[in-house]
Amino acid sequence: QVQLVESGGGLVQAGGSLRLSCAASGGTASTYTMGWFRQAPGKEREFVAAMPWSTGSTHYVDYVKGRFTISRDNAKNTVYLQMNSLKPEDTAVYYCAARLGSGLAYRAEAYNYWGQGTQVTVSS
Repeated sequence: QVQLVESGGGLVQAGGSLRLSCAASGGTASTYTMGWFRQAPGKEREFVAAMPWSTGSTHYVDYVKGRFTISRDNAKNTVYLQMNSLKPEDTAVYYCAARLGSGLAYRAEAYNYWGQGTQVTVSS
């Protein structure tokens, strides 16, 4: 059973930066694809970024490309989401997720494990 624990959310002004962390335990990291999703009030959970742990290739939704970066630390079994040039519309609860295998998936239903979520609020 994989457990994911997120941290790093908070309140930031527009144009600022935050780095989210997702510590994974209970599984073999290299067998998973890691994803970040977000959910704003009244909206569905949406894909933000993903990375198969084994390959390290990165994939992003269009509106965060060039601003967000997903990365991993093998020694710490931790995945990060570096968020720069934040905008008020980035305000949401951000979730880390994991799915077995190295295949990419952009739907939340495809992920097997989820963290508890961390709030990111961007003020204008």
